[in-house]
Amino acid sequence: MTPQKGEWRIIRFLRFITRSLILLLIALFSALAAMRFAIHGREARVPNIRGLSLAQAQEAANRVGLTIFVEDKFYSSYVPEGNIISQIPVTNSRVRRGGRIRVAESIGPLRVAIPDLIGQTELAATLNLQRRGLDAVTIPGIAVPNSVADQVIAQVPAAGATEFTSPKVSLLLAQQPKTAEYVMPNLVGRPLADAREKISRAGLQLASVAVVGGSAQPAQEESGPAVPTPASPKVPASGTITYQSPPPGSRVTPDSQIRLSVAQ
Repeated sequence: MTPQKGEWRIIRFLRFITRSLILLLIALFSALAAMRFAIHGREARVPNIRGLSLAQAQEAANRVGLTIFVEDKFYSSYVPEGNIISQIPVTNSRVRRGGRIRVAESIGPLRVAIPDLIGQTELAATLNLQRRGLDAVTIPGIAVPNSVADQVIAQVPAAGATEFTSPKVSLLLAQQPKTAEYVMPNLVGRPLADAREKISRAGLQLASVAVVGGSAQPAQEESGPAVPTPASPKVPASGTITYQSPPPGSRVTPDSQIRLSVAQ
């Protein structure tokens, strides 16, 4: 039984759809293959450069489109001076072309001992290390009473050490203690005796006490000291605070000059 005219049309349509799907799949596979080829074409496989000289390592890296970056240097009794001790990324890793291989270079066997740098200034300690082919790495210091700023108070490795791998010596430096700071309290309205005791306990200095007429001190500039009246030249022993300088809330130090006015 031969297919009818309508059935032939359906068969031809199905064949068209099948061929179109096959062509579409071929195109997708071709695109994926081309993309993968393009990606791998921009990648490089990291060569094994451990044990090579720096020049040999650079040449091996250049052949695959990479460069060498010396990230650190270490003493070594096994790897000759100038040769590569270790590398990152490791051998056979895939990286983008134009990337870098970070390496540690050997500076040969240890031939120096660490000097005693405690008590030296940063400059003197640095020069002392440089004369021995060592590098100084300074660490932000800590406050030490009665010490000279930038004086070495600790070092790693310790003096006389012979078992160390890096030519870097870390130095901890002293810093002078910061001046203590306080917040000026509100003394207005307090008895003079209480104000004196509070100022003394805080380690602050009471520079002057002036007597003013009446029970209140007119508003004055923040830095303007009270002016004693001609009739009261002596420092009073009692009274109520009517004015203070610096004003409440100000930052003060043990060197700050505190001035008060009192009404008796």
